[in-house]
Order: sequence, then structure tokens, then C-alpha cells
Amino acid sequence: MEYKKIEEWILNRLPFYQNNGAVAYNPGLNNIDKFINELNLSNNQLKFIHVGGTNGKGSTCSYISSILQESNYKVGTFTSPHYYDYRERIKINNHKIEKSYITSFIKDNKTIIEEIGLSFFELSFGLSLSYFKQNKVDYAIIEVGLGGRLDATNIINPILSVITNIGLDHTQFLGTTRAEIAAEKAGIIKEGVPVVIGEKDAETESVYRNRAKLNNAPIIFATEEGSHFKSDLKGNYQNMNIQTVVTALKQLRIKGITDLVIQEGLSRVSLNTNLMGRWQTLSEAPRVIVDVAHNKEGLRYIAAQLNDLTYTKLHLVMGFVKGRDVDELISLFPLNASYYLSTPNLDRGLPIQDLKDVLREKDCSFNYFESVSIAFEASKAAAFSEDLILVCGSTFVVAEVLSYIKK
Repeated sequence: MEYKKIEEWILNRLPFYQNNGAVAYNPGLNNIDKFINELNLSNNQLKFIHVGGTNGKGSTCSYISSILQESNYKVGTFTSPHYYDYRERIKINNHKIEKSYITSFIKDNKTIIEEIGLSFFELSFGLSLSYFKQNKVDYAIIEVGLGGRLDATNIINPILSVITNIGLDHTQFLGTTRAEIAAEKAGIIKEGVPVVIGEKDAETESVYRNRAKLNNAPIIFATEEGSHFKSDLKGNYQNMNIQTVVTALKQLRIKGITDLVIQEGLSRVSLNTNLMGRWQTLSEAPRVIVDVAHNKEGLRYIAAQLNDLTYTKLHLVMGFVKGRDVDELISLFPLNASYYLSTPNLDRGLPIQDLKDVLREKDCSFNYFESVSIAFEASKAAAFSEDLILVCGSTFVVAEVLSYIKK
């Protein structure tokens, strides 16, 4: 019961971007610097691997963690968001942080947390650093929350930085062009620290090269060197993530990381990290697939992958957060699909009426529902065994479906 109260305080009392959006976004490093100093932690106390980018951060973190675990390293991961349980964000070798540790940490530090005015993300990151230090992890893989330059995680001094790719996401904070967003992401490039770039393109390459040159940081663009490796994650978009991860590990030259270990780690990502929502098949007849793709770049990949599948009719269970160009995103998918639309259960969820207003003139079969679970059940009731149900559009829609199925 004590932990439940602590968890409720963390999730409901602190500014939480996942739920509240812009009002919870607190760019800058002053707060986290103060907190780390109060905790007597150092920004180079561990071997950090810092992972940023628009899409593929979570998969990349999980791949690296799985491979390192296969070579018997003790690996801490700090990622976001979570699906069922807050503790998913902070793990060591796929074991969630203990409730007792969180309870003690909050009890010991609640006063200073409130005095500094930490956000949910800043608190969670500080908690992860404390936990990883106490448990003496060999490597700590840290996923950027939003952007890079002003993200709380940017206080660390890593042994390697990774930037997966750039898309037009969070433009209200990061900029309205790919080059502007790349400049924010490139903020994680540190003095003398190698950086691996997952995607090379004309619009962003010079941004990365200039930042790396300014910081005397070796820059390596991912190649197709890793294209022969296969993963248990089935999304076609994972090929790019795998190439990024293989390039990163080759750069680190960690003892024991052979090609065989890399393949073993890639083949056991789900088992070693419990990563969910990446072109994940939940059932057959009808086939149900969930994917956390939520922006144009991500949804374009999964829309294209539909061409690889055989099915009679497509049923799309979707919902979005505010700020998305819903008309553009819906246009990526077939007009003859049946759509089951609802609002994810968070303050940032795009209301049904807004969806109706945007989609009023589109000639598609749109059905609107009070909740994600009701929309999902409606799709299952309408689908025949040879049909396909795809759940996408928002991480939080996928999380609600996974939670609903788990009950």
C-alpha cells in the first residue's frame, strides 16, 4: 500500500509530459544538475550509452541491452514511456526497479524534489542514476526523453552517443524543419565522444558533422554492415535500427561482443528486454498486430509493410495525441479499410469531436468509440478470420490495448 501511494504521487503530482503535454515540458539542465548534486552523483560515474533520435530509440536501446546481456554484462536501461507499470522505465537486465527502492528513494528525497520543482521525467532520471550506481551496472543505456540539447539526460558524459534518425515530431519544441530538429538532437554530441548516426541524408548530415567537428567527436554513419543480422522483432523498419546498433557496438569494441553474440542478442530481444509494441502479433485468425508508430515517418513504414501481408480486409484501431496532422496520417492507409477511432486515455488525447471535424470530408469507413478498449472489441467483432486488425497511431493506444488484453 505504501508503494501505491508513492507511485500515485509520482504519476499524479509531478508535471508529466506523457499525460499533460507542453505544460510539463521543462527544457534545461538546471533542475537535474541541482538534483544530481544533492544525490552526490556524478555525470561520468558509469559507462553511459546515450540514445537519441525521432524514431527507433526504444528498439535501439533494447537491442544494445540484449546483446550486452548475452555477453554476461550487467546492463541498466532508462527508457520511456511505460505501458503497464512505472517501473518498466528503469531496469537492470530486464528486472524492473524494486518497489522498495522507489519507496525509500522518494521518502529520503521528497523535500528536495519539491523544493527544486522537479518534473516527472527529471525525478525518474535521477532515480535511475541512483539505482544504477548502487547496483554497479557495467553499462547504463539512457534514452533521451525529448530532443537532446536541453533534455535532462544530457547531463551525462557517455562513452558513445547514438542518434537514430530525424522526423518532423514535437515541432512546437524542436523546430519546424529536419535541420532544426537535427540541431537539437545533435546537442547530445559531447567533447571527444564518438557519435553514431543511424540515417544519413542531405538535409541533416552537415548539421551532425559541424557539431561533431566543434566537439572533436568522431562521427560514424551507420552502414549496411549489419544487414545480414536478423532479429525477433519483425517490423521492416528494424533493419535500419539493427545497422545502427551493429555500427555502434563495432565502434565500442567491447570485450566478448562477437558476431555470434550480436546475432544471439538480436534474436532474443523480446526475451531479454520484454520490448513490446513493435510490429507485435498478438493473435491469429484474425491476425492482430500492434505497433507504436505515431508520426508520419513511423506510420509510413508500417503502412508499406501491409503490402507484405495477405488478408481480406484491414481493420485499423487508431487514436492520436493533440498536435498530430490526423488527415495526413490517415491518408497513409488504404481508403477501403475500416477505421475504429477513439481517444487515448490521457489529457493529451485528441478528442473524438476533433477527429470528426478533421475527417468529415474523407470518404472512408470511420467508426468512433468512447474508449480504446471498446474500439478494439468492435474491430474484433467485425473481423473475419482471414482479416487483419492493426492497432497504431499512438503509443498510448497500443498501451491501452495491451493492458486490456492482459486483464
